[in-house]
Amino acid sequence: LYVAMTGARASLQAQGTVSHNLANVDTKGFKAALAGTEAFRIQGQGFPSRVDAVLIDPGFDGRTGSQMVTGRSLDISLQPNRWLAVQAADGGTAYTRNGELSVTPNGQLVTAGGRAVLDDNGNPIAVPPAQSIDVGADGTVSIIPQGEGPQTMAVVGRMRIVEAAQSQLARGGDGLMRPSDPQAPALAPATGNSLTVGVLEGSNVDAAGALVQMIQLQRQFEMQVKVIRSGDEMAQSSNQLLRLGG
Repeated sequence: LYVAMTGARASLQAQGTVSHNLANVDTKGFKAALAGTEAFRIQGQGFPSRVDAVLIDPGFDGRTGSQMVTGRSLDISLQPNRWLAVQAADGGTAYTRNGELSVTPNGQLVTAGGRAVLDDNGNPIAVPPAQSIDVGADGTVSIIPQGEGPQTMAVVGRMRIVEAAQSQLARGGDGLMRPSDPQAPALAPATGNSLTVGVLEGSNVDAAGALVQMIQLQRQFEMQVKVIRSGDEMAQSSNQLLRLGG
């Protein structure tokens, strides 16, 4: 009963992870969350069959999502293991691969979620009024001021892009990535060409695969509930036999 109960709980929690992935199947740059279980032996007196099925968080799927050509000058697709630094709600630095950028009416460069894009110095990038904006492959943001010719193109900043492996990052409650080890050295800035302009990276969630996984988890949960019910019926039958024997 104990094993079946903890297994059913873990199945429900895993269903929540799969549901979260399905809800973000159209989110640009989203990385599918992973879920797994491991056996944990309960310490103390009791039968050795007391093994807890514990849900663990293996992290996220780091594979690159599908590439969608948009031709828009502020749409960028980052190279593998490259992450764009943005300002989190608490004022700290977080990272994303959502390259759907825009400029707010007050001239701030932000992501589709409204997060300010940071420059090499960790400050939000401000874009003066311009008739065109150009993003270089290394993250440099240049503009042609309003009313001026191409010869007046000026650099207004360079986006902070870091290089980090999947194991170095963990997803926060706001969906943004942060270093998995706060005590580790700062993430190294990316060098060379780090992005492609006019292209967006889609979510790497496999919708069909996630639906199949959801069905499998549902069947596992139903099986575990049946085991619990069978154990309860056996316990009731044993009590009846004991009363009759008394």
